[in-house]
Amino acid sequence: MALIDQYRRPADLPPRIPVFPLRGAILLPRSTLPLSVFEPRYLAMLDDVMSGARILGIIQPQLNAETAPESPAGKSIGLKRVGCAGRVTSYQELDDGRLLITLTGICRFDTIDEAETTQSYRTLGVSYDRFTHDFADGQGEEHVDRGNLLRVLKSYLEANRLSADWNSISRASNEILINALSVMSPYGPEEKQALLEASDLKTRAEVLVALAEMELASSSGSGGTLQ
Repeated sequence: MALIDQYRRPADLPPRIPVFPLRGAILLPRSTLPLSVFEPRYLAMLDDVMSGARILGIIQPQLNAETAPESPAGKSIGLKRVGCAGRVTSYQELDDGRLLITLTGICRFDTIDEAETTQSYRTLGVSYDRFTHDFADGQGEEHVDRGNLLRVLKSYLEANRLSADWNSISRASNEILINALSVMSPYGPEEKQALLEASDLKTRAEVLVALAEMELASSSGSGGTLQ
């Protein structure tokens, strides 16, 4: 049994979690997100996380401009309401002081409040109640139009002159495929947030298809290729 399988209901997760505000990054249930951590505030956060439940949240700041910092300093910048809690499932210390970690998503959350703490990182009070279906593997997979998703994915990759491991793709479940594509997608903060907040896998797949088709149409209309 995978370590994240121990989380089966909201009560299995802490109601207050430290968060990593990161523009353009999302986490989804049973997807993975690799991170290179080097800022002192987040190194301190990981020290605390690894000595406890190993749970932290990924959430986007309310800063969408391309010139905005990827992770704003201080605690004054607003955060999106919805993020996702994950468990640190891989942890490596490097000689230069950085930490390489992998987060595996468990469940999305709504932000309730922000705890006032003396720590340099931010801690939120959260509720998982609106996303209880996140705890069930493959919830709603049967409603996904996989054929259409793969068709558009193939067109997108060809337009970008990118390759893919189609053997792995063919073996991946709809949930793993859709959530992994959403986490890895090169879209902006608002598009990534729409993928995160999609109510179910079918809707998330439809958002992925719509975003890819808009990029393909734009590329075709301009006479160029996607970069």
